[in-house]
Amino acid sequence: MSVRSAAREAARARDLDGRVAVVTGGARGIGRGIADALTARGAEVVVADLDPDRAGDEETARVDVTDESSVRELVREVIERRGQLDILVNNAGVSRSLPFVDIDEAEWDRVFDVNVKGVYLACRAVVPHMMQRRYGKIVNISSMVGKEAIPLFVHYSASKFAVLGLTQGLAKEMAPYDVNVNAVCPGVVRTPLWEPLLDQLSATKGITRDEAFDEFVSGIPLGRPQEPEDIGEVVAFLASDRARNMTGQGVNVTGGMQLH
Repeated sequence: MSVRSAAREAARARDLDGRVAVVTGGARGIGRGIADALTARGAEVVVADLDPDRAGDEETARVDVTDESSVRELVREVIERRGQLDILVNNAGVSRSLPFVDIDEAEWDRVFDVNVKGVYLACRAVVPHMMQRRYGKIVNISSMVGKEAIPLFVHYSASKFAVLGLTQGLAKEMAPYDVNVNAVCPGVVRTPLWEPLLDQLSATKGITRDEAFDEFVSGIPLGRPQEPEDIGEVVAFLASDRARNMTGQGVNVTGGMQLH
């Protein structure tokens, strides 16, 4: 590698120096992978989570993304202390495997409150600041089932479709302010979120939890599940100025399982 190429690679490795990021649901799982990737590239990351004690070395804040006052206070404090908020990653999410006939109104509302309302509230809180500065990167975490739904996850799929719709509409509104709004659609990532789902699926189908997980993995063309770090790498790219001409996109990280 030439000296010039090495210098270019070094610059890319720290292309988020001086940026301030908030990652909701960032204490573990995919959120942990995202927070680590942003930190590795130089961003100052604030992990916002209902249980921030599970986080690593980043600054943490206890936040309920379904509570407008909690979200607004987080954003206010970050801007007040850091002077700016450049990157918002809406990762907090919940799910549950249920036949549609067993999804009651409370369960439907629980999933939509976190997965959709939580994204709306966080975006609503940061957008005025980003508009004023004429700069910002918002990355929403959807899912491959936000593009093609699957049985037993109807309400979860519907919520992730909604995240993509929000992403596209907001991207067009924010474009005149040079604020990029994109989404990442993870595939099969065995995080703590999956464990109760595997319990439910194994009970429903009469198979072991590992067999339930293997069913999902068997449908991946690359033959392997995704890791939180895989999602983090793509989020870090979208949060950087290298992706300055990308907005309104739903980027798949699925090992080829989802192609559109």
